[in-house]
Amino acid sequence: MNPLRDPQDRRLPRIPEPCALVIFGVTGDLARKKLIPAVYDLANRGLLPPGFVVLGFARRDWDHGVFAQLVREAAEQHARTPWREEVWQRLAGSIRFVSGSFDDDTAFDRLADLLDELRTSHDIPGNAAFYLSTPPAGFPTVLKQLARTGMADNQRAGGWRRVVVEKPFGHDLASAHELNGLVDEVFTPADVFRIDHYLGKETVQNLLALRFANTLFYPVWNNGYVDSVQITMAEDGGIGSRAGFYDTAGAARDVLQNHLLQLLTLLAMEEPTSFDADEIRYEKLKVLRAISLPDDIAAGTVRGQYRQGWVAGQRAPGYLEEKNVPAGSTTETYVAVRLGIQNRRWAGVPFYVRAGKRLPRRVTELAVLFRRGPHLPFQATDVEMLGHNQLVIRVQPEEGVVLKFGSKVPGTAMELRDIAMDFQYGEAFTESSPEAYERLVLDVLIGDST
Repeated sequence: MNPLRDPQDRRLPRIPEPCALVIFGVTGDLARKKLIPAVYDLANRGLLPPGFVVLGFARRDWDHGVFAQLVREAAEQHARTPWREEVWQRLAGSIRFVSGSFDDDTAFDRLADLLDELRTSHDIPGNAAFYLSTPPAGFPTVLKQLARTGMADNQRAGGWRRVVVEKPFGHDLASAHELNGLVDEVFTPADVFRIDHYLGKETVQNLLALRFANTLFYPVWNNGYVDSVQITMAEDGGIGSRAGFYDTAGAARDVLQNHLLQLLTLLAMEEPTSFDADEIRYEKLKVLRAISLPDDIAAGTVRGQYRQGWVAGQRAPGYLEEKNVPAGSTTETYVAVRLGIQNRRWAGVPFYVRAGKRLPRRVTELAVLFRRGPHLPFQATDVEMLGHNQLVIRVQPEEGVVLKFGSKVPGTAMELRDIAMDFQYGEAFTESSPEAYERLVLDVLIGDST
């Protein structure tokens, strides 16, 4: 029994088997700001097994102690849950580091030997998850090294071996197919976790509950009642120091073809027979296959770049003025597209999907706009301020759900105006929501690919 586990925590009740989490590229921002804090938060909540090791792999010439200090600093700065020294002391004894580059055969041999040693030192029976927290160009080399050393072989390891890859998964369709082929050569499909961290956010998880646990919305979730759907991911900042990556990707590759399409499928999919991973993937795949592009691409899409201006009283550079952005770059920092879904439920309903940087405010939300009534028994002046009924699902910030509808304004006249019923997670629940990576890391260690 885990003495640190919170008996009241019913949302993430399962604990993994004894295992190791191997993080490649452990000195990068993703590992420092997300993965390592997520591991600490899971430990703080008693959701890690007694036999657990965090194993970092990077080019730095570090030993286990230096790496442990980096892990501590990352957890202290970025963890969601409060710092508890006793939790850290338990975790600190389970931190290991291997120094080397991705093309260094000797370093990967040392990594394989270290994983074997964990059988006796930490009672870990060969279970390991490999998290590729690296630039996409490094994926093939790491995968080939895992195959060469046998670290990807479940049978040879005597336990399960899993791999985690994040977007961007290739830079176009051909490279994505090529990378998929390599992943499937090295790991079995059930052991491959292609992570989209947006799916770990509480509001995104709640989208399935909102749709399928409530009869309130189910009857009107179709083209008979829905006028349009708007999916927005707006950021108020620029690209920062990401020019090297961003200029090769742009807004469409960076977020639209992954995060926003995932949100679209969850909003539009049919009810699965269960929450089994294969059932959900099947329903989402049906939506993706039914998506139609605009007949006139030029009229149904928008691409743009932010220009210099003023933000909060300070001058903000335009995209072409950002450090390391090539002169004359045509990479888009804003993209919008009108999509359709050619099935019985959604035929004729436009789905407007948009994303961009340096916009007026930071928000990610899904807005379902319902049709106006066929007849309103009011004077035209009574409803001038009345818009569409809307259900708005806020992913970030201030996770929650807003229902907008018309109501009479107090007074003698029949004047209607939109009002909102606003549900916020932070106000409705006393406990804070797990971070997306907290949930996703645990799912990987458990083996839940839902």
